[in-house]
Amino acid sequence: MFDIIGDIHGCYDEMLELLKKLGYEMDEGSLLSHPTDRQAVFLGDLTDRGPKSVDVLTFTIKNWKQKRILYCPGNHCDKLYRYFLGRNVKINNGLETTVAELNQLPTKAYTFVSEGFKRLIEESPLYLQLDGDHLAVAHAGIKADYLGKTSKKVKTFVLYGDITGESHPDGRPIRRDWANKYSHSTYVVYGHTPVKEAREMNHTINIDTGCVFGNKLTAYRWPERELMSVPSNQPFVKEKFKPIGE
Repeated sequence: MFDIIGDIHGCYDEMLELLKKLGYEMDEGSLLSHPTDRQAVFLGDLTDRGPKSVDVLTFTIKNWKQKRILYCPGNHCDKLYRYFLGRNVKINNGLETTVAELNQLPTKAYTFVSEGFKRLIEESPLYLQLDGDHLAVAHAGIKADYLGKTSKKVKTFVLYGDITGESHPDGRPIRRDWANKYSHSTYVVYGHTPVKEAREMNHTINIDTGCVFGNKLTAYRWPERELMSVPSNQPFVKEKFKPIGE
């Protein structure tokens, strides 16, 4: 039994509120447990833009190490990983908020986060196949013919979606609506593209309900196929919620 949580983006307080609403308990070391042995699943984009990215990172690393949560990476996670490796990445599109938090940490805490996060990325799959392959969790989704495969092409898809290589005037990448053509028995839960309400179609559901943009943080419960949300504490940014293709 799984509780899949959409893009957190540094919204630590909302994450804790949602986990509590889902029935999870935390001990003094911030380790999760559930009275019915449910497992939380984070589908990437833990950080950036929100107010408490370091808290989200610390919590996730601790719980992942103790096998209390499952995780697959998002595009913001991949960029932060490259930052920790010392690669030449642009400190923009939200990463600047995470870097500002990291720069305030004492050396020991910084090392815990940087080394723990690198291990989290390196030892986690690109996407999760769960419940006997009845369920797949991928940050930006996954096409049916990519299931069970890993390649550079699959990595690009699960991190960024079905991008065309072109951009909108405001800089957003143009994406194809892959879910509209999805046809497979494996149910795909994903996020990445903010929607005001969870978008379900063709055995897929987008649960990135834009918490960091002031809407809500959403979980999808499996096998119940139920949604559960908590309202965001952040200011609402209407222009972030645009239909796919626009």
